[in-house]
Amino acid sequence: MSKQTVGVLPDAELESLFASGSIVSTDALDADQIQPASLDLRLGETAYRIRASFLPGETRTVDAVLKEPGIELHKMDLSADGAVLETGCVYLVPLQESLNLAADVSGRTNPKSSTGRIDVFTRVVTDGSRAFDEVQPGYSGPLWLEVSPRTFPILARPGDRLAQLRLRRGGHNEITERVVSIDLDKPHGTPVGWRAKHHGGLVDLRGIGRHDVHDFWEPLYARNGRLVLDPEEFYILASQEDVDVPANQAAEMAAIAPELGEFRAHYAGFFDPGFGTNAGGSRAVLEVRSRDVPFILEHGQPVAKLIYEPMAEPPRALYGGKTSNYQGQGLKLSKHFGAI
Repeated sequence: MSKQTVGVLPDAELESLFASGSIVSTDALDADQIQPASLDLRLGETAYRIRASFLPGETRTVDAVLKEPGIELHKMDLSADGAVLETGCVYLVPLQESLNLAADVSGRTNPKSSTGRIDVFTRVVTDGSRAFDEVQPGYSGPLWLEVSPRTFPILARPGDRLAQLRLRRGGHNEITERVVSIDLDKPHGTPVGWRAKHHGGLVDLRGIGRHDVHDFWEPLYARNGRLVLDPEEFYILASQEDVDVPANQAAEMAAIAPELGEFRAHYAGFFDPGFGTNAGGSRAVLEVRSRDVPFILEHGQPVAKLIYEPMAEPPRALYGGKTSNYQGQGLKLSKHFGAI
């Protein structure tokens, strides 16, 4: 593989970065940790409950700010039986992975799909950073994850994966965009979405398929292709369009112009090569929250956009294997919930 190839780095090159020491981890890699165009990031053994979110700025490390008076409220051990991260609180967790990137390699992070679908707000912080979820070219240092459950408390342990990292060589070249719209046109009696219940209970991040849907969610039905979003409620909805990502591209979900509606899509952003291409169509699932006032969402209304960019090389394996939970999805809750 040419070291001069520009674009998103595929699975084989991510493996080589571990071998060369450009990516370092405190523990051995999990077998399924490297995805076609991204790397899952794992929680370390300690969580710090902090007073408020922060960015360290260009001259400080995250650890130095954390040690300043009034920042840390409580230190929690995630090992053994894990620890509960409560709603409405902000936590900072050192990740098992750290970086020592070449000068022409940069990165971006996003919550994993399952993280967004249980309304857990996450973003990665690096030393010397002035922006969340951005890894500057040539960055060398630790990675920290800010975690803030919004709707359900979560049980977290070391090794749990809430975020993912995508690396690229060179700048953003040959970018294309595609707008996606909301699907509210379903047969009578078929839900168009789900609304999270307040006080639904604890979500065990390792409890795959073990949570009862109806303890946590209520189905939603549209009237004449319309749905009223209530302020600060959390919704799971789906796109009207099928989404597909070819083998030579990677995609990321991004916000569209805010003037198009009083709502915000709190979405997990990465779509790996192969998503939707071998399953007869896959929808984009969106995590949506209305802002200050009730808002009428209509069928076909634009809600987000997909940004496509080229891979440096096609991945060795495409999305859609045994560990791909959302290939061929329609309106689908996170993998933590059992069959409806």
